[in-house]
Parts: sequence; structure tokens; C-alpha cells
Amino acid sequence: MITAWIFVFGACIGSFLNVVIYRLPRGESVVHPRSHCRCGVPIAWYDNIPILSWFILRGRCRHCKEAFSFRYPLVELGTALVFVGLWHSQPFLPSLAFMAFACGMIAAAVIDWDTMEIPDRFSIGGMLLGLLLSAFIPEIHGIVADQTFAIGSLLSLTQSLQGALLGSGLMLWIAVIAEKVLGKEAMGFGDVKLMGAIGAFCGWQGAVFALFGGAFIGLALLLPYLLINKSKDASRPTLAGLRMPFGPALVLGSLLYLIFFQPYVDAYFEPFQNLFN
Repeated sequence: MITAWIFVFGACIGSFLNVVIYRLPRGESVVHPRSHCRCGVPIAWYDNIPILSWFILRGRCRHCKEAFSFRYPLVELGTALVFVGLWHSQPFLPSLAFMAFACGMIAAAVIDWDTMEIPDRFSIGGMLLGLLLSAFIPEIHGIVADQTFAIGSLLSLTQSLQGALLGSGLMLWIAVIAEKVLGKEAMGFGDVKLMGAIGAFCGWQGAVFALFGGAFIGLALLLPYLLINKSKDASRPTLAGLRMPFGPALVLGSLLYLIFFQPYVDAYFEPFQNLFN
């Protein structure tokens, strides 16, 4: 029953994230006016039920029959599944903190996919939120209550800061080296700032996994895309000439780390932990 409620809650949050994703790059308010179709008719509450309404309406406006993107239910379903995964893979308070992290990351990933830009409120704001929550919820970084809260808070904040600095620093150096080798900008500075947010929440282990796991995921998704489109049109860009946002891959890597791979990645990096203590 709790899992079902978490799923419904995540789907509702995903519905709000759709509003943020659409309006924020356009400089519009995310709270006013209420959701409406391009024809100007407000969307009734019974046509705005997360996931279900898109299928009930067959992806079209009830009034003007304007098509709605399939991305709307996809974001809602994805957010719901991420919330359920975090609920079952993390302790109670950290799971709530990571849900807040996931909201910002999902919005940042989709906006980056659309615009090739990551708003600072998700990258820099996410890093500051990660530092703040780490200070108040030491369990985020595995600090158990076997010492006073002040000591646990300080240790957790230190690990969060380490993750933010190492994650963004590693990304920055890779971007600088890649730019020198390729002779052109290889990564945007938004990705560097996004890694700061990921490191603040996931620690340096999660940041490293998100970076290299994200690169692997991005390459695995990119190659089939190029092969399919190249077979249709010989003028399609090659791997060297194609610009793709890296933010979605980083976000996917960080969420996979939190939901599935954290125990294994942390165990692998445990011998290196003493270098940061």
C-alpha cells in the first residue's frame, strides 16, 4: 500500500515537473496560469490525471484535438518509478532527500535535452541543497547515529563538500583536456556545475560513477541513434560532428547509482576512502 502511494505521489510530482520543464526555459511562471492547451482552453482536472489522462484522451486535447507529446506520461511514469526505487533502496529520511534531488535532476535532464542548457537553479541550487540536507540528515552519506548529531552532521557535510568539489573538478578537467585535444568545446560548463549537485548528494563515489557510467550510457544510446539515422539519410552527422547533451546521461547515472549500484560501487571504492579522511 505504501509503495502504491509513493508511486501515485511520484506521478503527481512528475506532472508538475512537466510544467516546470515546459515553462521555465520560456521564462513563464510555473504556478500561474493553470495548465492549458495551445488553443487556450484550460485543462480540466479529470483530463490532467497523471499518466492515465494521456491514454484516455489518446494523446490529444479534448477540445481542439491538438496532439500532446508522449513525453508527458513518460516523465510522470519515470518520476513515479524513481520515487519507488529510492523508497525501497534508501532509508526513510535519505529517501525523501533523494526524491527532492531526483526532481531537480529529472527537470534538468529534460531541459538540457531540449535546449542544450542546464538552469543554474538545478545545478548550483542542487549543490547548495545537497550540502544543506547533508548537514541535517547525515544518513544521506551513511553516517549512522553512533556519535553526537553535531559530529555526524559535520562528517556528512564534509563528505558532501568532497563529492561536490571532486565531481565538478573531475568534470572540469576532462572538459579542458577534451577541448585541447579536439580543438573545440567538448562539454558545456553546465555539466560541470551539474556534477557539483550530483556529488553533493551522492558523494564522490556516486559522482565518479555518474560521470563514467553516464559516458557509457550516453555512448550506448548514441551509437544506435547514429546507425539508424545514418541508414535513412547519408547526410546525417557523424559521431564527431554530432552535438548531444551530456546532462541526461549524468542524471541517469546518478539515479542508477542511488537505486541499484550504491552498495557495489561504494564497496569497490572503499580502499580509496582513506585518501579523503
